[in-house]
Amino acid sequence: MKNFITALVMLMLVTSASATPANAQLFTAELHPQHWCLAQNIYYESRGSNLADMAAVANVVMNRTKDRRYPDTICGVVHQGKKNADGSMKRNACQFSWYCDGKSDEPKQGDAWYKAQLIAWQMIETGKYRGLTEGATHYHATYVSPKWAGELQLVGRIGEHIFYRWE
Repeated sequence: MKNFITALVMLMLVTSASATPANAQLFTAELHPQHWCLAQNIYYESRGSNLADMAAVANVVMNRTKDRRYPDTICGVVHQGKKNADGSMKRNACQFSWYCDGKSDEPKQGDAWYKAQLIAWQMIETGKYRGLTEGATHYHATYVSPKWAGELQLVGRIGEHIFYRWE
């Protein structure tokens, strides 16, 4: 019941006419690590894009948790990558480049972070937006052409990303 009430309050906040507070924080990394990981990925991968693109990026993470080729948790998927001998992440060798690019992983407060958190919450708690990418497990920005793209089945384009799935 508590989750339902929290989700309802968040939905009311988003649909209200008032602007999002600059310091809006819906959950914390400590209390909701899976929500936090998904929100971070949405934020860093698609914060400048439209709602559909942001939800599609989240879908890929969720789809990967159900695929035996990937970790079975959201944080496991988001943090997947190669490690150095000391256990630290190898720079630029992660599934999602923002995670091991050497920059801070602390999102800036504001509308984009709030929206990413809301989408993450809705995706995990209510299943909202699930299925949008028709099972896609991969995506890339429209301005790049990764080698792996030709090996997968094209699902389509949403916003600034092109989505694929295993055949």
